Amino acid sequence: MIASSFRDCQAWRAEGLPLSTSSNEACKLYDAILTQYVTWRNDETLGGFEGCISAIKAADPNFVMGHVITTGLELVGTASSTRLNERLASDVRRAVELANSQDITPRERLHVKAMEFFSRGNLPKACETWQDILVDHPTDLLALKFSHDGFFYMGAQTRMRDSVARVLPHWKPHIPLSGYLKGMYSFGLMETRFYDQAEKVAMEGLAVTPDDAWSVHSVAHIYEMKAEVDKGLKFLEGTEKDWQISDMLASHNYWHWALYFIEKGQYEAALNVYDSQVFKRCKATGSMLDTVDASSMLYRLEMEGVSVKNRWRELLQETRPHTDDHVTLFNDLHFLMVSLGAKETRTSERLLEGLQELAKEPGDNQQHHLAGTIGVPMCQAMMEYNQGNYSRSVELLYPLRYCMVDVGGSDAQRDIFNQLLIHAAMKSENKHHQKLGRCLLVERDAVRPNSPLTDRLKQQALALHD
Repeated sequence: MIASSFRDCQAWRAEGLPLSTSSNEACKLYDAILTQYVTWRNDETLGGFEGCISAIKAADPNFVMGHVITTGLELVGTASSTRLNERLASDVRRAVELANSQDITPRERLHVKAMEFFSRGNLPKACETWQDILVDHPTDLLALKFSHDGFFYMGAQTRMRDSVARVLPHWKPHIPLSGYLKGMYSFGLMETRFYDQAEKVAMEGLAVTPDDAWSVHSVAHIYEMKAEVDKGLKFLEGTEKDWQISDMLASHNYWHWALYFIEKGQYEAALNVYDSQVFKRCKATGSMLDTVDASSMLYRLEMEGVSVKNRWRELLQETRPHTDDHVTLFNDLHFLMVSLGAKETRTSERLLEGLQELAKEPGDNQQHHLAGTIGVPMCQAMMEYNQGNYSRSVELLYPLRYCMVDVGGSDAQRDIFNQLLIHAAMKSENKHHQKLGRCLLVERDAVRPNSPLTDRLKQQALALHD
């Protein structure tokens, strides 16, 4: 029996969010799954996500919102594609069939519709549908969290911020999990460059919920974007015991920790974090967030001239099974980093060819629509760079620099592509590209002053071209 603190049928009705099931146990398990999603934590006292997902199916096999939350979570995890995974595609169909055969609420019907859109890669329509739910039901946390993730995958920074801002006044302190909204709002503010306000809001959230790993993560981003490296290191070290328990986000916070070390040029310290936390957790979870973090870290270190030895080969074991997934362009670009680093030419070519093929007939898959215009040329730029064709890499990457945001992720995560462009421009034999590289460094210095990494790149540019 699930803990009594979770909401039963009556409690959900009282909040104006009725769930179409007569099973109190199913309602409580729905709440337990939602709580773990919001807190980024597998709660072992509940059996974690897996235990709760098995239990909710047993409590009421026909509970539509039970299907929405369990299948929806697998979809937003982006580790599997309904195009290739027939079991996942079947789960989506089952939820739709149940919804069509039952007398459920209009809100629940919209949830099923949004999940179906997302399963087809139609992220804009999915987010639009979740936002429609929130207009009438601003305290529907599942709609809010799913749309937060959807906007993140689209690089829709302003919409990610505003979707939380518009519902905040409706969230009173007595509503379960209300403290976690501050972290979500802070992250949107941070991604739209309101750094001071973002920090204030995150700190307000942490005063209420000190273990909110997403608020911690937002502050880590702020210090990264402002190149306040020592402040960031001190903050993560001082809060580590609070966010370490959020096993689904801890690796990402350690990744931020390592980025500070890379920024300072302390490469051994960064590799220690990679070995002891980032890769270790990536191998244990197989989660896409952990996997792209590991990929990006090794790529950044290699651009800095650090030998990462056999780490690419080890990481390839995690990424290669996802070569044909093509769920998000952001994931694809990171998988490519690994196959290039591991010198697995065939895997790299296969990923690119698969993306080119899907771009020909994208249907309503938003990511595949972008593949032709952004995803494929970005992959080609990385491959050219890898082969030492720096001029060609610049020619492919430079025209995309203001639309790279569309591949999703955060400014800090996408900064790897800004760095790649600078390195390619500096290494190019084309004098115009070399000048462009210096221009890009001046721009970088203007928005992120006192960055040791930028200073190192400026020194490299002088050494290369003097």
